Amino acid sequence: TRSRYYVQCSLDDKVENWSDDAFWDELRRRLPPETAAKLITGPRLEMSIAPLRSFVAEPLRFGNLFLAGDAAHIVPPTGAKGLNLAAADVYYLSRAFIAHYGEGRTDLLARYSDACLRRVWKAIRFSWWFTSLMHKFDDDSLNHRLQLAELDYLTSSVAGRTTMAENYVGLPFERFE
Repeated sequence: TRSRYYVQCSLDDKVENWSDDAFWDELRRRLPPETAAKLITGPRLEMSIAPLRSFVAEPLRFGNLFLAGDAAHIVPPTGAKGLNLAAADVYYLSRAFIAHYGEGRTDLLARYSDACLRRVWKAIRFSWWFTSLMHKFDDDSLNHRLQLAELDYLTSSVAGRTTMAENYVGLPFERFE
């Protein structure tokens, strides 16, 4: 079994400072003791420092060049949206190409960028919100209390849980034909 783990560190930190042992020790330190005791470790396949920020190229079409996936947008790993957004881009672009090459239509190619960007900006908003909720960026007590209030809302409100589930699992595709 392979798993992907993240620990928050300073943006000016260097990957070279993180041996396998240092990473596992830090992860164990941040986990509850009963969870840390059950953690199965092993050699890493890859390690990098991922900035917790987003990027969006607009538009996603430049003449006959269509951007998709990481070439079009980057989201922090917190919300787990990168692969889903890339798959959505391909969903829309494949339909546009099928309509263009199969039926001679250009309308879907013209709408590709806008259709993707509506979904991208919703995912960016969710990733920003979820990153702000799950990460501590400073020692500001106001932000910490806001995080606690938001977590309380999510765990005690059906509307909060529904919103979280809808955004985390993924928004429905818009009609594109």
